[in-house]
Amino acid sequence: MIPKNRDRVLSREVTATQIPSGEKSLLPTGTRIQIHQTLGGSYTVQTDHGLFRIDGKDGDALGEEASDHSVEAATLADGAPNPEALWDQLRKVYDPEIPVNIVDLGLVYSMDVEKTPEASFKVNVAMTLTAPGCGMGPAIAEDAKGKILLVPGVGDADVRITWDPPWNQSMISEEGKMKLGLV
Repeated sequence: MIPKNRDRVLSREVTATQIPSGEKSLLPTGTRIQIHQTLGGSYTVQTDHGLFRIDGKDGDALGEEASDHSVEAATLADGAPNPEALWDQLRKVYDPEIPVNIVDLGLVYSMDVEKTPEASFKVNVAMTLTAPGCGMGPAIAEDAKGKILLVPGVGDADVRITWDPPWNQSMISEEGKMKLGLV
């Protein structure tokens, strides 16, 4: 979803992730931006210095409401996180250059939950990227981890990037293909 008035000026400095390098940068107060995409609780913006991703918690600096990423989901009888809540959280993670979430892009290969000795639960995710040289990989994996950690019952999360098997367009869900105009 893109706000009606896409041209904005930052009201305060924010830390942003440069696209596609994944490097963190400080965007100063008064920076002119144009919002390209607002999906998954973050903003993809254009500045005079390139494309950046700004976290939803900094939405107020763009003149938007700051995003609250809390999750209300019941745990299972043994206290384990609800698997549907975990998948829902992963569906809120986007590559900032593609308007389809990582689940529908077919980037998530597996997710499993294990009980830890501390009586909490650890979620392990294996995922890939659309291209091996994508500098945003660590930022996307960190976004996925952060969203998983918001699910009740999760005490730890590990999101690992793998290249086996290599990703290809046939892994995109039907819904993803429709959003991308591939069907």
